[in-house]
Amino acid sequence: MARKLRFRGESRHKVDAKGRVSIPAQFRRVLEAGDPEWKEGLNPELVVVYGDKRRNYLECFTVQAIDEVDEKIEALPRGSRARKALETLFNAQSHPTSVDETGRLVLPAKLRAKIGLSSEAVFVGSGDTFKIWEPETYESEHQAEMDEWLESLPPDQDIMTFLDSPPEE
Repeated sequence: MARKLRFRGESRHKVDAKGRVSIPAQFRRVLEAGDPEWKEGLNPELVVVYGDKRRNYLECFTVQAIDEVDEKIEALPRGSRARKALETLFNAQSHPTSVDETGRLVLPAKLRAKIGLSSEAVFVGSGDTFKIWEPETYESEHQAEMDEWLESLPPDQDIMTFLDSPPEE
């Protein structure tokens, strides 16, 4: 079985006035591997999900990852509330795009405004997706939420134990 590449790590990148931002090189390799149509000389495609008002980040999916989501949505009963909501989130509230020739992503003004992105962006690997955050929001919300969760654990709790039995949310 071939090794599946994953989005890992976090990094900050400048965003220019036209919304262009460089994608970390390692992330570009994952996008290439996750696009069945990609070959040398072509630009890999991806889908940026911006979602509803509760999402304060952009979540980027490879072609394969979004296909997996689409299959799960299609398995839900047609007309069900869950299917309608997920179709809206992943189809209507998304932006299909591709990496440009220089390894950058062009984020439309609507998407930048939604998350308050101006001169810098933080890219955060999340396994089969990656997220783009406005740096201050990432620090104040995402990191704060993670710190709060860690502090709620017993001091001697080894988080590696959750790999065998995930914690209740």
